[in-house]
Amino acid sequence: QVQLVETGGGLVQAGDSLTLSCAASPRADISYTMAWFRQAPGKEREFVSAISWSGDDTAYADSIKGRFTISRDGVDNIMYLQMNSLRPEDTAVYSCAAGHIIGPLAPRAAGHHEYLYWGQGTQVTVSS
Repeated sequence: QVQLVETGGGLVQAGDSLTLSCAASPRADISYTMAWFRQAPGKEREFVSAISWSGDDTAYADSIKGRFTISRDGVDNIMYLQMNSLRPEDTAVYSCAAGHIIGPLAPRAAGHHEYLYWGQGTQVTVSS
């Protein structure tokens, strides 16, 4: 069983930066692919980004490419999402997920059904 806990959300202004963290339980299998999804009010859950267990493969949604950067610390088993140039449309609950994806992340990583474990989410609100 993997437990995921997100932190780092908050209220920021457009153009600001924010870094989200997702900590996996101490005994989690570090070979999991990890990802960020987000869900805005009244909208479906949307893929944001994913990173392979080794960190050498990443995938990004077109809507955030060039503004967000995903990374992970294999020692402490923490995943990060550095979000720059935030926009009001980035407002959502951001959740991290873990699952096993063998091979290249794209395009499978965008499918929420690929992930076995989910965190509770952290709210990000971007004001204009």
